[in-house]
Amino acid sequence: MTEDSPAVTVPLDRAWGTFLGGGWAPETDAPRFDVREPATGRPLATVEAATDTAVANAVADSRRAYDTAWRRTTPRERAGLMHEAAAVIRAHADELAEIEAREVGKPRRDALRFDISYCSAAFDYYAGLAETLHGEIVDSGPIEARVKYEPYGVVAAILPFNWPPIHFSKKSAPALAAGNTVVIKPGEQAPLTVLRLVELVNQVLPPGVLNAVAGPTAGPALTANPLVERITFTGATATGQAVLRSAAANLTYATMELGGKNALIVLDDADMDVAVDTAIEGMFYNQGEACTSTARLLVHSSRYDEFLDRFGAAARELVVGDGLDPRTDIGAMVDHRQQQQVLGYLRKGLDEGARVTAQGTLPTDPRLADGYWVAPTVLADVTADMTVAQEEIFGPIACVIRYETEDEAVAIANGTAYGLTAAIITEDHFRASRLADRLEAGMIFVNNYMRRAFLGTPFGGVKGSGFGRENAAETLHEFVRAKNIRFPSGKGPVPTWPPKR
Repeated sequence: MTEDSPAVTVPLDRAWGTFLGGGWAPETDAPRFDVREPATGRPLATVEAATDTAVANAVADSRRAYDTAWRRTTPRERAGLMHEAAAVIRAHADELAEIEAREVGKPRRDALRFDISYCSAAFDYYAGLAETLHGEIVDSGPIEARVKYEPYGVVAAILPFNWPPIHFSKKSAPALAAGNTVVIKPGEQAPLTVLRLVELVNQVLPPGVLNAVAGPTAGPALTANPLVERITFTGATATGQAVLRSAAANLTYATMELGGKNALIVLDDADMDVAVDTAIEGMFYNQGEACTSTARLLVHSSRYDEFLDRFGAAARELVVGDGLDPRTDIGAMVDHRQQQQVLGYLRKGLDEGARVTAQGTLPTDPRLADGYWVAPTVLADVTADMTVAQEEIFGPIACVIRYETEDEAVAIANGTAYGLTAAIITEDHFRASRLADRLEAGMIFVNNYMRRAFLGTPFGGVKGSGFGRENAAETLHEFVRAKNIRFPSGKGPVPTWPPKR
């Protein structure tokens, strides 16, 4: 299958739920929840929600696997298994892309060429880094210190719905490479791709090294479990705060990759072709369901009308439709709740004085009548204090804001609770460098918004966008802790206290 070939329906009427010890572990009386297809609103699959007992069993099983098997493997052995896992993922890329397109709503084309490709590449990348976690020897005279890096043990990885294969791999791959075992908890709106990935990767990993739990209560049960020694979370800032409060009870270390309200600044000397193309990708890729979405487009007053006209024309050309249709650029929102939330923000923006200057066309196919659609929309006359300019919308609503000076642009860009990304469009390299230093964000794009090439560079934000860094070599150190072992060196007597008289 290629990204433009007709879809071959993957059967989803099968067991989905808790995965531990190398297989599915159904519970007789466990509650269940439906996963619906965003493009049609129809049920795709039923998933067994993990009870507190199931979560405890998954964590205990992962701890056993850590103690008896995984921590005893060498980095080279782990690397070999992870390369095998990457190969298994690549071999099932078509199937995984279709599942993701059907449960998330995104174009299958994007799922195949970005999400699944990244997923397998991340396993290969961290496999290649597994042997780089070398310790060190520190000579301090009569004492020699041996510093070694050890895994935490069980890692809880809690994922959002928007890029399931990417979040799965960027959390589990470095944790596994560092020698930890992992319990994955996918988002309830779109758990199937992650659960299938767990099943596939377990073809090569020892049982219990990678387990999974699903459902609305699984996250809190995971974060409160005292056997979990490390948490890695991606999701909304408010949910992240709840995770941290739960983790605090056991003093569990956590990485938080949270929300964003990112600004793209179009300077007065910008190449308008670059500005429009970059804004279209930054704003509307993945239906705007992205913490990295450039939801605020800051345009110098001298270019404002030109940008609005050209950006609006490009937004109208985006094809909204079923993710399985190769012509589709914008899919449906992941569920009805997300659709209504985004539409609510649109109404709020209009109430506060913004105006719609461009809007895409929704699909007319009767089969898609009950889908969770939101047309790509351009809001003009947005001011920095409006709700739509301050809160994360997580949908295809672009807010265009006028500014007069660089100082004003920087103040607007930095004037939210978030600090994940920012972008600068200018022909002047020195202006870009100067602005980049002033922007409060973990990642800065200049004359591009190529977020599909993060692997190998640090991903993470500041302020309300969280802390910790993913996707890079340094991420391995997020999943290990240093142990200091000190020996007499033989280079002289070890000083004692009190001094001998």
